[in-house]
Amino acid sequence: MVSKILAVFFAVSLFALSASAQQTNDQPKLVVGIIVDQMRQEYLYRFGDRFGEGGFKRFTEQGFMMTNGHYNYIPTYTGPGHASVYTGTTPATHGIIANNWYVRQLNRAIYCAEDSTVTNVGGTPGNGNISPRNLLSTTISDELRFSTAKRSKVVGIAIKDRGASLPAGHTGDAYWYDSDNGEWMTSTYYHQALPQWAADFNTKKRPDYYLGQTWNTLYPIESYVNSLPDNNDYEAPFIGKSTPTFPYVLDSLRKNNGDYGLIASTPYGNSLTLDFAYAAIEGEKLGQRGVTDLLAVSFSSPDYIGHRFGPSSIEVEDNYLRLDKDLAAFFDYLDQKIGKGQYLVFISADHAVAEVPSYMVSERVPAGNFNTGLILGQLRGFAQAKYGDGNWILNFSNEQVFVNKDLAREKNMDFELMQREIADYSLRFKGVKEAYTAADLKKMEYNFGSKHLLQMGFNHKASGDVLFVLEPAWLAGGQRGTTHGSGYTYDTHVPIAFYGWGIKPGTSSTYTTVTDIAPTLSVLLKIKFPNGAIGQPIKEIVDGK
Repeated sequence: MVSKILAVFFAVSLFALSASAQQTNDQPKLVVGIIVDQMRQEYLYRFGDRFGEGGFKRFTEQGFMMTNGHYNYIPTYTGPGHASVYTGTTPATHGIIANNWYVRQLNRAIYCAEDSTVTNVGGTPGNGNISPRNLLSTTISDELRFSTAKRSKVVGIAIKDRGASLPAGHTGDAYWYDSDNGEWMTSTYYHQALPQWAADFNTKKRPDYYLGQTWNTLYPIESYVNSLPDNNDYEAPFIGKSTPTFPYVLDSLRKNNGDYGLIASTPYGNSLTLDFAYAAIEGEKLGQRGVTDLLAVSFSSPDYIGHRFGPSSIEVEDNYLRLDKDLAAFFDYLDQKIGKGQYLVFISADHAVAEVPSYMVSERVPAGNFNTGLILGQLRGFAQAKYGDGNWILNFSNEQVFVNKDLAREKNMDFELMQREIADYSLRFKGVKEAYTAADLKKMEYNFGSKHLLQMGFNHKASGDVLFVLEPAWLAGGQRGTTHGSGYTYDTHVPIAFYGWGIKPGTSSTYTTVTDIAPTLSVLLKIKFPNGAIGQPIKEIVDGK
């Protein structure tokens, strides 16, 4: 009798263990979303032979890489980029049409993550009016939480508030860095007080530690043969330093370069971001609670460094070599804490970046700087001469012209004709390649080319009345440093790769868009697509599982 009871007991135990293992393998314990702000796909090749085995090579050698991944709209900025990756749709639907955009009803620009109804928790008041309320659709983060009756936890982390709040969605938690006092903070949208683990992290004063360092090259500077010489005319030096050259003694530079904000313009901003990510995993027990959690990490520092020094600088190369080491340590930690094969990671970027126009000109490549202030003045002069006295041009930003619709109505003007006349006039400006009207974008359906990308980024309620496409390598900016925002491949071609749970190694050159990332996750996790998603699951990844 005893032997029968023991046999039944062992059988039940084995069944329970089998069911537990099956449940564990059926879902990853943790999803980690990584956005590297301003990362080109090309960096994985140009710097690849200097990467170690445990960082970016986890994606290129052990994961599945879509080598032809792109943004599928204009403009390619940070706010829209983060929103598009996590919603699976474009600004036309999710509503984040830029980092800042003009709102007619307010007669001012708004910030993509601004929310006047909430205040700071930690940090300082000026950096606390942040939430995802301007985001008009759900994210993969939201859908994960909804799928588990909100038992799943979602945490978004970035130096930039928009890089944290938009990926965390409407139902997750977000934390960002306060450049005024060096604290990690949140807002009352998320919490009434900082969780104890976050408050404890702030007491460690990690920013002061990093700002006491000297940023020198990780390897001998002469070995950076894939970058321009350290001292050149295309990079913008820090205040107090006559040349944009190594070494950077941060303790002496911080006073005149934003104090605590200086860390964002160094590779130590990446290290600080991961320090806080470690604390979040430990404090929230992410991936350790019997349900799938999501950690969204955005590395903001590559964008700050890239804007100042440009993509061909030693500073950018050194930043990626250091980030590679930071990621290797992070993945080793996840192997130990969560378990190899028990977590799923994807990596992408919120946009890529253009070469410095003045460098292109020096190499006899057509390029230039677009003077937006001068263009605005000429547009207003044209409108005054054409339509009479009045404030006809309300705003010019993000290569979009906002025309005074109320004034046109008051004077019985044909508003569509005005848009067309302003668009035609704009083609005389040096650097303007194409000009489209809102009327055409609302009436026509474009399936290819720059007009298609514009349409995918065009929101009927929020976008301007005349939209420009600049010539290749033309940017709104100065003689040093660079930016992004166009629909050209130098701004759209970004990494899209998955690694870890359920992912078989491989590569594909199939054209893929960042709006395919969230639907791919939805299929892998067996949850709903975000409610505005237009992307498709990446077949090579979901069918290979």
